[in-house]
Amino acid sequence: MTKPPHPETFEKIGILGRLDSDSVVHSVQRLTQLLAEHDRPFSVDEPLAEAIPGLRCNRKSRDEIGDWADLIIVVGGDGTLLGAARDLAPFEKPLLGINRGRLGFLTDIMPFEMEDRVLEVLNGHYVIEDRFLLEAKVKRDGQMISTGRALNDVVLHPGQSIRMIEFELYINNQFVYSQRSDGLIISTPTGSTAYALSAGGPLVHPGLNTMILVPMFPHSLNNRPLVVGADAQLRIHVGPENATKPQVSCDAQNHMPIEANDELWVCQYPHKLHLLHPADHNYYEICRTKLGWGSKLEGS
Repeated sequence: MTKPPHPETFEKIGILGRLDSDSVVHSVQRLTQLLAEHDRPFSVDEPLAEAIPGLRCNRKSRDEIGDWADLIIVVGGDGTLLGAARDLAPFEKPLLGINRGRLGFLTDIMPFEMEDRVLEVLNGHYVIEDRFLLEAKVKRDGQMISTGRALNDVVLHPGQSIRMIEFELYINNQFVYSQRSDGLIISTPTGSTAYALSAGGPLVHPGLNTMILVPMFPHSLNNRPLVVGADAQLRIHVGPENATKPQVSCDAQNHMPIEANDELWVCQYPHKLHLLHPADHNYYEICRTKLGWGSKLEGS
């Protein structure tokens, strides 16, 4: 975490949000009114603006917002912020999340406190975290056929089949193991509280520069989660005997087909996500609240 820059940094505000949600519409209306009252120029993502009747504002495409804005506010759940992070990572603009979803690990400002918290951020009172993304490439006969990026995780899985996948894992061109399983989760620390956690992976503080590899229902009980440096180059070779049609999923939102003898390459994406939080943000308090950890003992 770093000290906040001068508050004048955030003069132009971009607004993105989840579609088809009345609660998001209500929050965006309140947010645009707040920014107008404080003379902050703002632009709303075109599909979102079109979904809100009577909203008078500047409208821009997502790429235009990434190029124009000093700060981008995302209204929705963690899934909405995941999509925004993937789309806007090349611009490296800070993102602030208003929670209109369920968990809120990433979108940690609650609707009832939105006005106060947003004003605090605009006045320079916040903390900022750099989170890295993963870049995934599917190669066939040495040629790249599809690419994707993920903030939470890249997952190799059997698609709609319930059959196991055979694959080989290489890290920095060194053979690690072959495996028969339902697939492999390659997670960032950000994603360690998501799908990887459900599969038995460890919780990893987002400040650590690591990747977490979690096998999904491996045939051998000796296969366990593996933590490696985030600068590692991963190569997964899908075995030639696979009769299924596996898939590679990025944040469970973007999907790429992969076939027998294809290779999945995964590495750290070169652009960072700059994630803003309120000044009193506490990662462990969020884990305690969201995951049901025990509170302080009486008298401590």
